[in-house]
Amino acid sequence: MSASDTPLALIVLAAGKGTRMKSDLHKVLHPIAGRPMLEHLLASAGELGAERRIVVAGHGREQLEKALGDRATIAVQEPQLGTAHAVLQAREALAGFDGDVLILYADVPFVRAETMRAMLDRLHAPDSPVVVVLGFEPEDALQYGRVIATDGSIVKMVEFKDANPAERACTLCNSGLMAARSDALFALLDRVGNDNAQGEYYLPDIVNIAVHDGRACAVVTTDDPDEVAGINSRVELAQAEARWQDRRRRQAMDDGATLIAPETVWFAWDTQLGRDVVVEPNVFFGPGVSIADKVTIHAFCHIEGASLASGVEVGPYARLRPGAVLQEKSKIGNFVEMKKAVLGPGAKANHLTYLGDAEVGANANIGAGTITCNYDGYFKHKTVIGERAFIGSNSALIAPVKIGADAIVAAGSAVSRDVADGELRLVRAEQLIKPGWADRFHDAMKKKKAEAKKG
Repeated sequence: MSASDTPLALIVLAAGKGTRMKSDLHKVLHPIAGRPMLEHLLASAGELGAERRIVVAGHGREQLEKALGDRATIAVQEPQLGTAHAVLQAREALAGFDGDVLILYADVPFVRAETMRAMLDRLHAPDSPVVVVLGFEPEDALQYGRVIATDGSIVKMVEFKDANPAERACTLCNSGLMAARSDALFALLDRVGNDNAQGEYYLPDIVNIAVHDGRACAVVTTDDPDEVAGINSRVELAQAEARWQDRRRRQAMDDGATLIAPETVWFAWDTQLGRDVVVEPNVFFGPGVSIADKVTIHAFCHIEGASLASGVEVGPYARLRPGAVLQEKSKIGNFVEMKKAVLGPGAKANHLTYLGDAEVGANANIGAGTITCNYDGYFKHKTVIGERAFIGSNSALIAPVKIGADAIVAAGSAVSRDVADGELRLVRAEQLIKPGWADRFHDAMKKKKAEAKKG
């Protein structure tokens, strides 16, 4: 039976305390590109179609339960006695399961689905290994455990602290990831001891036990050491973010987008860019952004949860919050903020405007300083602006309110009632004029100031 025809279970180890992260948030829930590192891993593994998903938790398991919901079974490791002991905690959740088991680490989030498939395919090779280990060859092997192998067949696995000089000279390192047959995995785990430098139950020992029994075990090597880099501190989290962003920027440019200063553009895990998009320096994309072809995003914009149709222009210094929808050839200018608002085709809001809970019709013009007053202190209300409407500068549209098509709201108006199609609405206090008053005021104040200095 091939790997694709064999049932698959995932065991994701996430029981570490993450003390080096120095955080109240569980280590594996810290985000990279706006997505928790655990979710990055589960998304890749999800491409394999696993029947069962078990996350082994310890410290902070309540946070994992809340984050995962019913998408995985939580198995608890308490106390934490090593990686072999951690995998053993999944035994109950895998009762009755007969198939392949992929063992992953939640703090190693960027293992590709292709690499996982290669491990499973190797498990079903003609020599039928009972365990397949994912190896890698870093520039500096440091204190990684070593994989001693000949032509891909493992002779021995050894932790660095227990390795002799000849074994430490081996450059093939153990990533910790494994694929195993379920009918052999737990029987091997039951035989693992803790007679080692750390006094822990090491997962790699199942390989040594199997090899001692005369059973085949194999290693598959990734050609990208970054793929199996673990994240244990804020520094390593930042380094992982930097690597991810660098790859995403390259992908964006390869796909036809222009990034004027790539190193200053920050993407989210799900950012979608069309062709011939131009992104100027210092632009940040949060999650949930979809951008069509021929869009220009000027410098210093923050965009999250927004949809931009073709020909749209944004910024500089604009902020698009979740629910912002910009339709074809609409324009948002400098210091404009949108939230849960639709800007119709060809509509413009060029300066210093807030559009919240609003619907703006095609070719409408929103003057500088306009605010949709959407919140009354308890509830949000909607503003609807019709096609070709003109909203004068420094206007306040007090929702709920509707401005009709072709209507004009005069500058400086505070509109709290609907405006009909084609109507002019002027809402201003009467101007009071007092000739000469300012001159007399200045004279009196200058005299008073002079007298104060003499005193």
